[in-house]
Amino acid sequence: QVDDLEAEGTPYSHVAQRMRGEPETKIRTRVASIGFSGGRADTKISALSGGEKARLLMGLATFEGPQLLILDEPTNHLDIDSRAELIEAINDYEGACILVSHDRRLLEACVDRLWLVANGTVRVFDGDVADYSRFVLGQSEPAERTKKETARRESEPVPAAKTRRDLAPLRKEIVAVEQRMSRFQDLLRRVDEALAQAGETGGNPAQVADLAGKRAELERALTAAEEAWLELSAQVEAAG
Repeated sequence: QVDDLEAEGTPYSHVAQRMRGEPETKIRTRVASIGFSGGRADTKISALSGGEKARLLMGLATFEGPQLLILDEPTNHLDIDSRAELIEAINDYEGACILVSHDRRLLEACVDRLWLVANGTVRVFDGDVADYSRFVLGQSEPAERTKKETARRESEPVPAAKTRRDLAPLRKEIVAVEQRMSRFQDLLRRVDEALAQAGETGGNPAQVADLAGKRAELERALTAAEEAWLELSAQVEAAG
């Protein structure tokens, strides 16, 4: 929970608590690995965005390299940007993750298998989130449906479900690329604003040159992400 973070602490201080006795350089390397390099490592928690807090919490939760992570409604009270950061962090996690959530966007972006908990049992649901929505709507049909019929419906393979499951990794990758594109576009906007301000005030030439270099780098990164998105989308379309 976000409340578990110390408002006056920093990403560095939270990681340092888990690496007592380690040299500062090693701690900062670990902090950077979860997305807080340079000055952001020393930014107070109270000044971090919701997305940055979500990423820090995810980094702390997986600090010891657990093989299994269980997240119960992790997007509750998170804004859109925070959810995007959390989705990216979950997809970057190399272990297994069990998600309990009503957030359809989160499930579509992260999960590759659904489990149905009903009637005192837990079983694999043979389908994707869209199939589950149709299944739930089907349960609202007249009560005359017998228990036997309900059990048969739950266990029946959903048409094309295997194909959709096979495409799940590609779809997750597309979401991750879309998040990167959004981040690059936001950073480009900030750099452009800084360049415009420097032009109005006659900014330091060295600073302007640095901003121009960052802009060129961001443009290259955005172009690469867009090309990756197009390629992945083509693969999904061809497989579908």
